[in-house]
Amino acid sequence: MDKVAGQKRSLQFLYPPIEPFDQRILDVGCGHHIYVEQCGRPDGVPVVVLHGGPGGGCSPSMRRYFDPSYYRIILFDQRGCGRSRPHAEVEHNSTWHLIADIEQIRAALEVDRWMVFGGSWGATLALIYAQAHVPVVQRLILRGIFLGTQSELDWFYGGGAGKFWPEAWARFTSLIPPEEQEDLIAAYKKRLFSGDVVLETRYARAWAGWENALASIDSTGISGETPSQYARAFARLENYYFSNKLFLAPNEAILSNMSKISNIPGNIVQGRYDMICPPQTAWGLAQAWPKARLKMVAKAGHALSDAPISMELVKIMDALRA
Repeated sequence: MDKVAGQKRSLQFLYPPIEPFDQRILDVGCGHHIYVEQCGRPDGVPVVVLHGGPGGGCSPSMRRYFDPSYYRIILFDQRGCGRSRPHAEVEHNSTWHLIADIEQIRAALEVDRWMVFGGSWGATLALIYAQAHVPVVQRLILRGIFLGTQSELDWFYGGGAGKFWPEAWARFTSLIPPEEQEDLIAAYKKRLFSGDVVLETRYARAWAGWENALASIDSTGISGETPSQYARAFARLENYYFSNKLFLAPNEAILSNMSKISNIPGNIVQGRYDMICPPQTAWGLAQAWPKARLKMVAKAGHALSDAPISMELVKIMDALRA
């Protein structure tokens, strides 16, 4: 889960825009090729940025949370989205494929250990990656916590968030016949994978629009129309992952495996009024992770671009400079 593309708010306290010193397409197998870029200081402290979604893609603004004179900033588009190809493809696309991709990127870039920075689904992926590859993770910096549990999906797609945003919820559900509204993930899946690109795009925009409408603390509940290509990848991949319970077996649940990363330090930044990923989840994660510091940010929602969230993340990354 995460804020979809389109918000252009200027955040003056972010580092100035920078260009990558390295861009490449990495063949990760099974027909997938992922976009990878590096920015900042080539010999700096490496930090890999995991975008949200699944299906959100990285953006130039994500480079700006890090001092480019200190950090080696590594971003990539996960399978099926952004500049990675094939676009909106779900075959050979799962959580465990992405974990393997992150390791392949680390090896290709000759990184021994790195910090892992992720928000929303990016935080989910960061935690799973850290639990699978403890020795290479120096620190986790997480925002807008999503752990991929059924209760979280029920909150957002079962009417919980809709009680706070009834007008936006009505728009989201109105495209589905009443007899199918008990399982909106399944109902949207039928349309998002219909084989009719026009129909898929219509429902993809509705899916993305529901999340987009609730992301920012400043939201009016009405989102702009999401570009069709972006929306189709975002909605199809998100729906596919959610339909498959994020490809996590019961014994792979994040909270059940926190002992594996008990010695990895972390920072958790959570918006107090996050309507997509409610603060209870971040609180529960912090309770299970003694080396994590939780910052509950007042007057902030889910979006990375909410100013108080961005300010806190820049503050953390600046404080971590040696």
